[in-house]
Amino acid sequence: MLVDYAAPVAASPAEAEAAAVSAEQVGYDGFAAAETKHDVFTTLALVARATSRIALQSGIAVAFARNPMTVAVLANDLQLISEGRFRLGLGSQVRPHIERRFAMPWSRPAARMEEFVSALRAIWHSWATGERLMFRGEFYRHTLMTEFFDPGPNPFGNPRVELAAVGERMVAAAGRVADGLLVHPLTSRSCLRERIVPALRAARGGGLDGFGIEMSAMVVLGADEAARSRAEQAVRRQIAFYASTPAYRPVLELHGWGELADRLNVLSRRQAWAEMAAEISDDVLGCFAVSGDPATVAAGLRDRFAGTIDRISLYTPYEADRYQLAAVRSALRG
Repeated sequence: MLVDYAAPVAASPAEAEAAAVSAEQVGYDGFAAAETKHDVFTTLALVARATSRIALQSGIAVAFARNPMTVAVLANDLQLISEGRFRLGLGSQVRPHIERRFAMPWSRPAARMEEFVSALRAIWHSWATGERLMFRGEFYRHTLMTEFFDPGPNPFGNPRVELAAVGERMVAAAGRVADGLLVHPLTSRSCLRERIVPALRAARGGGLDGFGIEMSAMVVLGADEAARSRAEQAVRRQIAFYASTPAYRPVLELHGWGELADRLNVLSRRQAWAEMAAEISDDVLGCFAVSGDPATVAAGLRDRFAGTIDRISLYTPYEADRYQLAAVRSALRG
């Protein structure tokens, strides 16, 4: 199991750059940057220039805020800058953000995402071969590419495309057109083994050879009791935030917590964040997060995900102690 470092979600491009340099120095296998307050491609361009070995990933870039051509250009450039170290992580986001934050169309997200990736590959194929670009789909059409705008073949090849998915339709889309799956942090061992992996195998005709499964796993760490208590409260808040979104309700339903998802959704509309966190019981916390000292956390992650997850990063929605994180990484690698 490879271990990646996930930049804090609110990190500025410069902060992420510094974090990536440190992650490379201490031996992490990869570095992932999220797209929240800053543009993920700008951040990773800085990171690519400041590092030389570590794999880089957009975790994730919002696909539906863009179109296949813009993403093809950005990903191609990052693959060039990083000299082949870039992995394109894409996600759909949810309907309110796509329509109300980005003012972009939303419909049939799994089908749209599958076509998005197919269009992306058609564009890269046109650049690599010089063949005429002629992609006509239901959602996207790309039929013009002149020499002036054609960057030509990428000497490092195309980056891997990895899709974030929660529902089985999006998981199946990833299985058909992507190189890997990014498993959401709000995913239990049961959900992974009983729903996600079977859906992937069905979409791929049974085999997963060459296909990667990656996860950002929620963990509760702290150098002392007070720090661990703060970390636990932050993770409860994050679980409550995710679980309040209707798209994630099936994950809770699998464990008999559908009513909890409904209560959290109501509370979220009132922005009752403290009340939401209080709804997360120890059972729910333990289902979606691993808690303890570094050795215990590493053992718990191995028990849950070894043999299924190829790459893992630690999701800490709080200021985690870097020595604790490094100790988990060492234990996982050991």
